[in-house]
Amino acid sequence: MNEGSQSMRIVEGGHLTTLEGLSYKSLQAIAGMPPRLDTVAAKILIADDYEDNLELLRLLLVAANYQVIEAQNGAECLKLARQMQPDLIMVDLSMPVLDGWEVVQELRADDLTASILCIAVTAHGDADRDCILRAGFNAYLSKPFRRAELLETVGRLLSAPFAAKYAAESSLSRDMIGETLLES
Repeated sequence: MNEGSQSMRIVEGGHLTTLEGLSYKSLQAIAGMPPRLDTVAAKILIADDYEDNLELLRLLLVAANYQVIEAQNGAECLKLARQMQPDLIMVDLSMPVLDGWEVVQELRADDLTASILCIAVTAHGDADRDCILRAGFNAYLSKPFRRAELLETVGRLLSAPFAAKYAAESSLSRDMIGETLLES
């Protein structure tokens, strides 16, 4: 593989495909992500009690250049949220120990975690979207979801906070960030 080239594994239609020797920009395009400011990667905590669900989310998010942290139940999710301070949490609504409903209540009640963005992920098609949003979630994904739907939802939620975080962590001004985003 050439220097600067990368590889990516994608799962689509039940098939695993490995792509090697591609540039970072090519990988972003394949993953369906818009070009991002490349020095800061969002940290996403995913919480689900099914290993297959964790693996699928991990593969899709890592392919889109996100840092991924995993939890297998609600209590572990809360502990990691407080320790790691992720930019976004994706939590299954039906989990052991603490379910997603309890997790978001705890997150919102704690000053340390209250502002972390949260996406409810559920296989219950009958879940009330308005109830989920009123409970404190910022967005909702119903399983099974499409890769594009996942990445669009994550990207939409993280776009504004990440531009601000990048500006705070670098010497770029907001005007320069705006120009960079418009040029991409």
